[in-house]
Amino acid sequence: MLKDKLKDYKIILASGSPRRQQFFKDFDLDFEIRLKDIEEIYPDDLQGIEITNYLAQLKANAFDGEIASNELLVTSDTIVWLNGKALGKPKDYNDAFAILKLLSNETHEVITSVCFKTILKTETIFDITKVTFNQLSDDAIHYYLDNYKPFDKAGSYGIQEWIGLIGITKIDGSYTNVVGLPTEKVYHYLSNWD
Repeated sequence: MLKDKLKDYKIILASGSPRRQQFFKDFDLDFEIRLKDIEEIYPDDLQGIEITNYLAQLKANAFDGEIASNELLVTSDTIVWLNGKALGKPKDYNDAFAILKLLSNETHEVITSVCFKTILKTETIFDITKVTFNQLSDDAIHYYLDNYKPFDKAGSYGIQEWIGLIGITKIDGSYTNVVGLPTEKVYHYLSNWD
């Protein structure tokens, strides 16, 4: 369905995330992966969705002057937002442990922004999902970090992994958003592309 709708466009997914790449495959879309190394730095005064919107657009703007007239570029950024603070990808094992300790027995927000860019327009959508963890023991956190190594994930966890099975008590919103892409919103947006 989407393939027909977007048949005149070459879709470029600018994401190294295997989960986002799989979602685009699951959409039954032909796409090319094009990556740029972007320093993900944002102004200190940004809050919540302002951060992910800014970073998704920053990633898209890195391709200025390189997008062909028939290309549709898709970039994305996800953060975990807890008590007014953004938790991104952990720096190392100890940082990942500290982040999961913060998330233990708390409700946080997973915020993802997705930017769509052509030579004529740039638009950004976002989604917010609330996720509640139960109390995570130190042993459970160590087991998860040792066996699953979630160092490429915002908030140091993947909901689809072991920690999600044993640690998450409630989710309010899009499950796929927590995995890394609000697929329903992206699909709806692309279905209405003109």
